[in-house]
Amino acid sequence: MGQSHTAFRFSRVRRALGGLRHRLVVAAGALALTGGLVAVAPPASAAGLTQVTGFGTNPGNLSMYTYVPDGLPAGAPVVLALHGCTQSAQDYFAHSGWPKVADAYRFALVFPQTSGANNANSCFNWFEPGDSARGQGEALSLRQMVDKALSLYGGDSRRVHITGLSAGGAMTANMLAAYPDVFAGGAIASGLPARCASSVSAAYTCMYSPPDKSPAQWGDLVRSAAPAGTAAWPRVSVWQGTADTTVVPANAGELRDQWTNVWGLGQVPSRTESLGGGTTRSVYEDAAGRPAVEVYSLSGMGHGLAVDPGSGTEQCGSTGTYYLDTVCSSLRIARFWGLDGDAGTGALPAPTGLAVSGTTDSAVSLTWRAVDGAASYLVLRDGARVGTTTSASYTDTGLATGTTYRYSVAAVDTAGAAGGVSPVVSATTTGFTPTCHTASNYDHTVAGRAYQSGGTAYAKGSGQAMGLWNTFTRSTLRQTAPGYYVVDGSGCPA
Repeated sequence: MGQSHTAFRFSRVRRALGGLRHRLVVAAGALALTGGLVAVAPPASAAGLTQVTGFGTNPGNLSMYTYVPDGLPAGAPVVLALHGCTQSAQDYFAHSGWPKVADAYRFALVFPQTSGANNANSCFNWFEPGDSARGQGEALSLRQMVDKALSLYGGDSRRVHITGLSAGGAMTANMLAAYPDVFAGGAIASGLPARCASSVSAAYTCMYSPPDKSPAQWGDLVRSAAPAGTAAWPRVSVWQGTADTTVVPANAGELRDQWTNVWGLGQVPSRTESLGGGTTRSVYEDAAGRPAVEVYSLSGMGHGLAVDPGSGTEQCGSTGTYYLDTVCSSLRIARFWGLDGDAGTGALPAPTGLAVSGTTDSAVSLTWRAVDGAASYLVLRDGARVGTTTSASYTDTGLATGTTYRYSVAAVDTAGAAGGVSPVVSATTTGFTPTCHTASNYDHTVAGRAYQSGGTAYAKGSGQAMGLWNTFTRSTLRQTAPGYYVVDGSGCPA
């Protein structure tokens, strides 16, 4: 799956036949790019990639490359990062921003690589059952890379994650379905639902006109791919540009339906956040109040991975072919997985008595009972670390008005290990500034301002009908209170 704005012919090498089998005309990089990519040198501060061989039987004929920050301690997380078509491990390493995040949060990176021997355009064969099912082909090779990385670097098997772009994103979804016992979380960038396709022609359909299955039908595809009796599922982050013509935005909605259903959740977000620049994050929380699924909708972004070049702490990556300047997706994904806090790895018990002691328009104050042996406390907002304190209280500042946030805390011992995480408490800042949004009914739904039922979109909160749920019907919604929208026929006047 790939990346181009011109039509081209796709040819795939099937290993079992030793020759060509399919040729498919696709647009905008459906499964390949017509030109090659120029190798880009890694950042000067990075040690670079190291190839690892002998990682198993490798039935998928993949290559394994790793990046490990200097002085990585034992018990660190492991992240697999899968490139898109015509790309390489080096290309993804150089542009994605993952090395900077790994340096900051201390985890090992694995960059798997496929080649033209597997697929004429160096795509992971996400649409081939023999390569995407548990215990077979490329999927098994990726699983063997996990075992090798854990052995080489003394990693924590409870904190293994996987992410990918385009074809790599589609393969990521399939790996999460096939190996929920291996991966604690995943992130799918410009990708497709798990088991959406089982042939090249079906892949084309999924990319441009994904099947409109019910959440239960999508969820059943995951459950049938996983080991029988699976009860614990990975936490899933979905990233999609609204101007993507290679993998249409409807795929993000189907991914949301699939993974919220797997988690036993509804499709109306627990909350939404506007990040500016037309980027919206919709969060779907589990019964404990922790984000289980999140969907990022990036207004105007085409097919690619979201990066934000720069030296700032919230920035990462570099622009290039299908690396698009919006926000630092790798950093946000790592925080969603909890890689910034390492909470839960230490021996100290979870703090008790966490409570909200006060709120203002832009701040939330918290208190909790002190834990014996704690040198400090880690404070988490919406599952991501926001600060530390040596006292049993904390004030989180710089927040949006009229917005609900979820907090938890963990005690940190003298060795720096954070123990168990407390139950989540919710706090809503005071004040509210009404907002107005004009978009397609589909985008309203993805952003969490509306929901759909029976093919019709309805405003969240008021329940007012908005017309057909699609990308062609546009409407204006005015938010009059947190989580409450009404249809506004005036079109968002100044």
